[in-house]
Amino acid sequence: MKSALLLYNPEAGRGRIGKNLDRIVATFRSCDYLLAPQEIDFERDPFAGITPPELVVVAGGDGTVNYVVNRMKERGLDLQLGIIPAGTANDFAGALGMSHDPLEAARQILEGEETRIDCGRVNDLYFINIFSFGIFTTTSQRTPNERKHRIGKLAYIIEGVKEFRTMHAVPLQVRADGRSFDLNSLMVLVFNGETAGGFHLAPRSSVRDGMFDVVMLEKRNFLSSTLAMGRYLLGGNPRIVHRLRVQNLEIESTINEPTDVDGQPGAQFPLRIECLAGELRIRCPKEGE
Repeated sequence: MKSALLLYNPEAGRGRIGKNLDRIVATFRSCDYLLAPQEIDFERDPFAGITPPELVVVAGGDGTVNYVVNRMKERGLDLQLGIIPAGTANDFAGALGMSHDPLEAARQILEGEETRIDCGRVNDLYFINIFSFGIFTTTSQRTPNERKHRIGKLAYIIEGVKEFRTMHAVPLQVRADGRSFDLNSLMVLVFNGETAGGFHLAPRSSVRDGMFDVVMLEKRNFLSSTLAMGRYLLGGNPRIVHRLRVQNLEIESTINEPTDVDGQPGAQFPLRIECLAGELRIRCPKEGE
C-alpha cells in the first residue's frame, strides 16, 4: 500500500474532521493508501523523525496548511499535498475547487490529479493564499476560535470593525517588478488566491498563473478611504485603490507594521515578496470539474 500522512486540526470546523476520521481513513484504504492520522501540533515539526510519505493530507484551514507547507519547505521536501477544508473560510482550498464536505474532499484527492500550484514567499516565510498588512489584515489572528466556530465568517467582520479605531497610514517605498513608487497606505493585500476570509477581493487572481494580484488602499481622509473600499468591494474601480499584477515586490517603511500570512503572524519589514510559480505539488480536481 502507498503511504499517506493525515495532519488534522481537531479544533477546526467545529471538530468535523474528528467526527469523520474513521470514514476518511477507510476511504483512502479503499484506494490502496495506508493513511496515518496525526493531530497537528503547532509547537513541533510534523516531519521530524519520520520517513516522508508519498502523500500528505492536511485537514484544517489556511493557517494549518500554511504551517505544514512552511515545515515542509524548511526541510527541503517536495511532497504531494491534498487538502480537506475544515477551517472557517478555507480560501486556498476554495481556489483549488475542493468540496467543504470532508468525505467528498477525500474522494477528490484520490480521484483527482497532481498539478503544480503557485506559492508565495515573503522573506523566509511561505504563504499559500495571501500576505497582507494594514487595516483588517491581522483580523484573523485576533478573532477568537470560539467565535469563528459559532458564527463563521461573520466573526471576521465583527473583529474587523474594531480596527477603525486604530486606522493609520503606513508610508511605503515600493518596488514592483522594477517599477518604483511611494504610497501612504491603509492596507496592502498580496493575493496568490482569490479570496480573503471568504470575500472575493481579487476575482482575476489565479493560483496557477505565476503572478500575484496586489490591492493597495491609499490613505486619504476617513470618509474617502472608507467609500473607496466600499466601491471596490461592489465591483468599482476607485482611484485610491491601486491594483497591480506582479511577480516580485520589495517594500520598505519607516514603520515596522505587523503583517499576516494566511491568518498567521507574518514577516517583518523590509519585505521581499516573491511568487514561486508551480512551487507546490497538489492533488485536486481537474480544472473545469
